[in-house]
Amino acid sequence: MIKIGLIREGKIPADNRVALTPPQCKWIHKNSTDVHIVVQSSVNRCFSDKEYEMAGVEVREDITDCDILLGIKEVPVAQLVPGKKYLFFSHTRKKQPHNQQLLKAILANDITLIDYECLEHEDGQRIIGFGFFAGIVGAHNGMMAYGNRSGLYKLDRVFKQRSFRELIHVYFGLRLPNVKIAVTGSGRVAHGILEIMNLLGIHEVEPDEYLKRRFAYPVYVQLKGADLYTHKLSGRYDREQFHEHPEEFACRFLPYAEQTDILMNGIYWDKNVPRLFEGTDIAADTFIIQTIADITDDAGGSVPVNLGDQSIEDPVYGIDRNSLQKTAPYLANSIDVMAVGNLPNELPRDASRYFGEQLIKYVLDDIVKGGSDIIKRATIASGGKLTDQYSYLKDYAEEKQ
Repeated sequence: MIKIGLIREGKIPADNRVALTPPQCKWIHKNSTDVHIVVQSSVNRCFSDKEYEMAGVEVREDITDCDILLGIKEVPVAQLVPGKKYLFFSHTRKKQPHNQQLLKAILANDITLIDYECLEHEDGQRIIGFGFFAGIVGAHNGMMAYGNRSGLYKLDRVFKQRSFRELIHVYFGLRLPNVKIAVTGSGRVAHGILEIMNLLGIHEVEPDEYLKRRFAYPVYVQLKGADLYTHKLSGRYDREQFHEHPEEFACRFLPYAEQTDILMNGIYWDKNVPRLFEGTDIAADTFIIQTIADITDDAGGSVPVNLGDQSIEDPVYGIDRNSLQKTAPYLANSIDVMAVGNLPNELPRDASRYFGEQLIKYVLDDIVKGGSDIIKRATIASGGKLTDQYSYLKDYAEEKQ
């Protein structure tokens, strides 16, 4: 019998999502004799302790007897239980400075860490994540920000709606101006963005048409890898080559910046991937983007004017086009940036349900049975040591601060 504990989120600001919902826990108990789930009591979780208890799940404070601990966001160092196996988003695979101490503590405490972000199929496709709902909320917030700037329409906040189904109703009868929207990416985040584009009745157009003219109605273009990047020598795009050597490619987004009012960014980024543009580009008269929803939210990443997270309560800030300094939003000489690291928290119950379905379908059975190639590839640390695949983190984990 494997005992799995759903831990209380300890990171501040508190995250209210969960890895498994009460009905999902009930389903697991009914369909598996090998798994027993307990839940650590929490007042912040989007599903209450009572909802878990009504589903027949034990709720208690002490879960140190569990074999596997499931969370969502990074676990505070002081709350780590030595010797345990954890699954959560650690945000360490890119050597993020703010989580360096976390990885050090994981190694020092003989902890095994399986990172959700690293759960991938053989072709590198992510298996599990909240990207779809990040795209949903991020696209809504981007459209909201443009409405606030232009004064042409008004959208309320997502978190005021109880569910995605209720959110859909706020779009009925909404009339948008003839904006042009660039959507970047082709993964889960982009799919969430496109869901909102379609719900708002925004028409899709092809890249070449988008670059040539304005329209009498709102339109969007989806820019995938082949639309955004070309090899510096061959001038062509090859997906496999790009993923192996992104530094050999150049980005060709700037012509779209001359035709775009709102940028919805949903592309994956790491330090070797060329940025969509450089910070100094936004001062040009031809750069007409007014609102950027950086939904993948890498500070200084594919959107270099992303200066870091805002909160759900206050998601938008301005960037002065000349000084590149942070300002209040909606000023005449600024570009508005929506950058929030926990966007799915605005629809936590829907997002958790979606996440748990993927966890059950693709991951849970492998974990219970002791592992698989997928689990192995996602294991950053095992028994207090970095695994071979993540040995490149050695200097990051040992560097003195």
